[in-house]
Amino acid sequence: MSVKVKICGLTNLPDAQAVVQAGADLLGFIFAEASPRRLTLAAATAIAKEIPPPIVKVGVFVNPPDDLVWQALTECGLGLLQFHGEEAPEFCTQFGVMSVKAFRVRDEQSLAALKNYPTDAWLLDTYAENQAGGTGQPFNWNLAVAAKQFGKPIFLAGGLTPANVADAVRRVQPFAVDVSSGVEISPGRKDHARVAAFIQAAKGA
Repeated sequence: MSVKVKICGLTNLPDAQAVVQAGADLLGFIFAEASPRRLTLAAATAIAKEIPPPIVKVGVFVNPPDDLVWQALTECGLGLLQFHGEEAPEFCTQFGVMSVKAFRVRDEQSLAALKNYPTDAWLLDTYAENQAGGTGQPFNWNLAVAAKQFGKPIFLAGGLTPANVADAVRRVQPFAVDVSSGVEISPGRKDHARVAAFIQAAKGA
């Protein structure tokens, strides 16, 4: 089975449609206040209504209030929830749909917390001071390989581009790869050619 591809940080319908046409499996909508790719609930709902199944719509949150998650889940038809903050394990798993907890990887010690989270998968991203994600920088992929021993599907993120994603897939063999800045013209605006190249490289690896 080829790797799943998640394109994250979508902010407009033309980009979302181009991503679907290019063959992405998951589309990410960011609801985190501090993100330059943040969407309002109304904007995300308008885009989500135009996304056909079986594409999975993912809500990305950082320390959200419960009611925001419930509202986004209902109005956007989310199939997966992704948490990037200091959410407790029980918070992540209370909503009745699949969930992913993101971890910022700095060293082997960073992997210790994974076992505390019984989410459906774990997302590994690059550690950066005061930044919950979207760094555009890769981390040591050997740590992602090591994380697989704990038995959960791994979403690999952090500095992936059309140029390096095939190598990442071959080395880590993750369940999914996750990209945002690596296929952008500017924050929230996707380069459609780079999106297509990324997906082709990932699935062809």
